[in-house]
Amino acid sequence: MTTPRTEHLVLPGVLTAGQAAATVAGIVAVQREDGAIPWFRGHHLDPWDHVEAAMALDTAGEHEAAERAYLWLARHQNEDGSWYAAYSDGRFDAVTDRGRETNFVAYIAVGVWHHYLSTGDDTFLERMWPAVHAAVEFVLRLQQPGGQIGWRRDDDGTDTADALLTGSSSVHHALRCALAIAEQREEAQPDWELATGALRHAIRHHPERFLDKNRYSMDWYYPVLGGAVTGPEAKARIEEGWDRFVVPGLGVRCVVPNPWVTGGESAELALALWAMGESDRALEVLQSIQHLRDTESGLYWTGYVFDDGAIWPRELTTWTAGSLLLAVAALGGHEATCRVFGGEGLPSGLESDCCA
Repeated sequence: MTTPRTEHLVLPGVLTAGQAAATVAGIVAVQREDGAIPWFRGHHLDPWDHVEAAMALDTAGEHEAAERAYLWLARHQNEDGSWYAAYSDGRFDAVTDRGRETNFVAYIAVGVWHHYLSTGDDTFLERMWPAVHAAVEFVLRLQQPGGQIGWRRDDDGTDTADALLTGSSSVHHALRCALAIAEQREEAQPDWELATGALRHAIRHHPERFLDKNRYSMDWYYPVLGGAVTGPEAKARIEEGWDRFVVPGLGVRCVVPNPWVTGGESAELALALWAMGESDRALEVLQSIQHLRDTESGLYWTGYVFDDGAIWPRELTTWTAGSLLLAVAALGGHEATCRVFGGEGLPSGLESDCCA
C-alpha cells in the first residue's frame, strides 16, 4: 500500500487526515490479492459495491489497488457482457446469486471513467473498453419501450421487464460515463445516446413506468445523484422528501417508517446535495453519521436503529466507507470525483418525447 493522499479527504467534523488514511487502509485490507473487494472478508462481492470501493481508493491515490479491482471485472465478465449479482468473498468461482442485475453491470463505466480521470492512463482505458462496451450492450438489451431499464436477467435467461427507479437512475449515470469514454476514444455510439435520452425522459416524466418503491430513500435522491433530474426540479424533489427521510443528527433513513438510518444512503444523499450546489447541507449530513465510524478499523457500520440505540447489522462494509470517501472527495475538490458526479463533460443523451 502506498501512502494515501488525504489533503482533499479532510473535512471538519467528518475526517482528519489520519482518519481518512485509516479508512482507505481499511478498504485495502479487505481487498483480495486478485483485486476483488467484497463487502467484508467472508461476505459476498457484488459488482456495484466493488466498483464503489475501487473509486474510493482512487480518491486517495491508491491507483494500483483500484486498477486491480477493475481488472478483476475484466477477467471475470460473462460472455453476454454481464457479471453475476453475488460472489462469495469475491471468489469468481463461488457464485451465490446467478442473476445479472443491470445497474450492477452498468456501473463499471462509472468506475473506469473515474479511474481514467484520476490517472490519465490511456492504456488502462483501452484495456477496459471491451468490458465497458459489452456491459453497456447487455444492459441496453433489457431497456423497455418506455425507456426504463428492466432490472435483472435470471440464470435461466428470463428477463425481468419491471424497472426500478433507483437502478435505472444509476444506469443513467453509467451510460453518460460510457458515452464520455466512447468520446475520449473517438468511437461514436449514437444508439447509446438515444437510449440514454429515452431513459432520462422516463425518469423525469414517467414515474408510473417504475415499480413503486417510494418508501425507500434511494428512490427519492437517486434521480438527482444519477444526473437525470437537475436544477430547480432537483431542488424541489429533495425538499419534498427531506423531512420524510432525514433524521437530524443521525443520518438518512433507508426506508420509512423504519427507525433505521444507514451510512451509505446518507453519504449518497450528501453527494447528491453537493452536485446540486448545496455543500453546507451535504457537510451537515456527513457530520451526522460519524456515530457509525469504527475507530479501530476506520470503516463504518452499515446502519443504526435509533429507537433501540443499536448498531445493526453488525457489518463494517467497504461500500459504506467508499460512499463516504467519495462524498468527502467531492466536497474536497478531487477533480475526477467532481467531474464524474458533478456531470462535467458527461453527455446527457438525446432526450425526446418519443416514448411519451
